[in-house]
Amino acid sequence: MRYTGLIERYQSKLPVTDATRPISLGEGNTPLIQLQNIATMLGKKHKIYIKYEGLNPTGSFKDRGMTMAVTKAVESGSKAIICASTGNTSASAAAYAARAGIKAFVVIPEGKIALGKLAQAMIHGAVIIQIKGNFDDGMRLVKEVAEHAPVSIVNSINPFRLQGQKTAAFEIIEELGNAPDYHYLPVGNAGNISAHWMGYKEYHSDGKSNHTPKMVGYQAAGSAPFVIGSMVDNPETIATAIRIGHPQSWDLAQKVIKESNGWFDARTDAQILTTQKLLTEKEGIFCEPASSVSLSGAIADIKTGKIPQKSTIVCTLTGHGLKDPDTAISQCTDAIININPTIDEVRDAILNNM
Repeated sequence: MRYTGLIERYQSKLPVTDATRPISLGEGNTPLIQLQNIATMLGKKHKIYIKYEGLNPTGSFKDRGMTMAVTKAVESGSKAIICASTGNTSASAAAYAARAGIKAFVVIPEGKIALGKLAQAMIHGAVIIQIKGNFDDGMRLVKEVAEHAPVSIVNSINPFRLQGQKTAAFEIIEELGNAPDYHYLPVGNAGNISAHWMGYKEYHSDGKSNHTPKMVGYQAAGSAPFVIGSMVDNPETIATAIRIGHPQSWDLAQKVIKESNGWFDARTDAQILTTQKLLTEKEGIFCEPASSVSLSGAIADIKTGKIPQKSTIVCTLTGHGLKDPDTAISQCTDAIININPTIDEVRDAILNNM
């Protein structure tokens, strides 16, 4: 059967009815890719899988939650949605609002959003409200304005967002035949790690897995409130998608770590970028910087022996690398070869760089 999106695929597990009109772009059903070359580098003592959420319609995991949030907003009669965003939420909200035929308002921090994400929000016709502040300022304003304007908030404080995002755990169990031993995720606002845990618990209760994984959340060192144990007022990191100092799902995420016997930790910007480049060069998988923090954390924990041998590990890559092309290009130090259009010069360029 033709795949038509996660709402129809998982209707029995979601808060929808037969009368619900799904607002969908065919999200979900993303690939689970087993690493080969990086696993060899690490000694082939573990099975490491990448859940490549960058292949959702707008290039990030946000589409899983947005299909549910916008579907329910339309079902309730909303004519407009609003979100605060470091980029991916705004891109997703703009696309799904366009699909639904409603207006999207997105509040973004000035100078703190990757160009690829801003382009998406703009081209989809969202109303862009840029503030002289960070994401946390934007989130505060969005919650306040929703009390005075007829708009539905579609950030992860919207419970329907997490309902959609939990389906990634369903897909992983269906492909592996069980839950992984460990699941690593980037953590910013912390809704996604909470949603995954919800999905794993539901499928375990349904008898579709015989255990639940340890959930591991990695943050950028300059934006790591869960690691230091308190909110961060002025977070800074190259990983713009997780540059959030006041996570909205703080209590939920803390509960996830406790229930799953997992942990939070952090990686520096340099470590994040090194892993992003390693993943592209060794496996052909291109993710945005914030996404690579999950694999960077897993590699670090494998090297220190924190992960037992023969464990099955899943690392979520939350967004595609094209979300932030400037950061990707800045890491590429090899010069572009400029030659005349002759066979001799093309041949020499090839032979000299074999």
